[in-house]
Amino acid sequence: MSTQHYALILGASSGFGRAAARALAADGMHIIGVHLDRAAGVQQVDELKAELTALGVRSLFFNVNAADADRRSDVLKAVEEEFAQHPGSTIRLLLHSLAFGTLKPFIADTPGDAISQKNLEMTLDVMANSLIYYVQDVVRRGLMTNGGRVVGLTSAGATRVLPMYGAVSGAKAAMESYLRQLALELAPFGITANSIRAGVTYTPALSKIPGSDVIMGNAYMRNPYHRLTTPEDVANVLRLLVRDEAAWINGEILGVDGGEDAIDLTWWKPEQQ
Repeated sequence: MSTQHYALILGASSGFGRAAARALAADGMHIIGVHLDRAAGVQQVDELKAELTALGVRSLFFNVNAADADRRSDVLKAVEEEFAQHPGSTIRLLLHSLAFGTLKPFIADTPGDAISQKNLEMTLDVMANSLIYYVQDVVRRGLMTNGGRVVGLTSAGATRVLPMYGAVSGAKAAMESYLRQLALELAPFGITANSIRAGVTYTPALSKIPGSDVIMGNAYMRNPYHRLTTPEDVANVLRLLVRDEAAWINGEILGVDGGEDAIDLTWWKPEQQ
């Protein structure tokens, strides 16, 4: 790993983003983390920053709304200043791990119980559109060049329906589509773009989904390993993707779930095991 490689992680304070920061830092990559947290979350970020320092890497963290255009500009200006102090620096990985959306049905008897235009647009903007805006600015500013990797986190929810999950499902589907398009448009720059479809993982985002206990129970049953995916499972795949040898993986949706999505155990009964 180059001593001047950085990972820009959107959603770095918990779940997948936090695990990615730890794993990549262990391999010598410097970390730029964008997150939005109050007191308890800020304490977790301070603990993470201390871990990264102990690993001998540099880190910059920004407690801002990643989907805000002005804050995005502030973040990238600070990154440019950081790179000016360390010539040869580049963003090796841009990871989109933002999980903030509205969990409401599209149709409800009472209008106030249904998702609103503002809710829907916010969910799509944070969980999908923001990826495009960051990639545009990072490439235009020359912060990511040949060898860069763009990765967005998706889920099986991109192609399946759950109660109250419609807006998030739409955002995940958009994320996958955006990354396929980026795989085409970034190829001339030597930059790849891929989605990671993680299996069911216990994260703060999952706990907010109604019926998350049922979702986890179903995953335990379906997964050949009879366990949930962990953020560390996904982080380990990111460690592979940033290697030079992964340069030909482009425009893909990479399942990181132990085979969970591929196995149909709807016929299974406990006594048959």
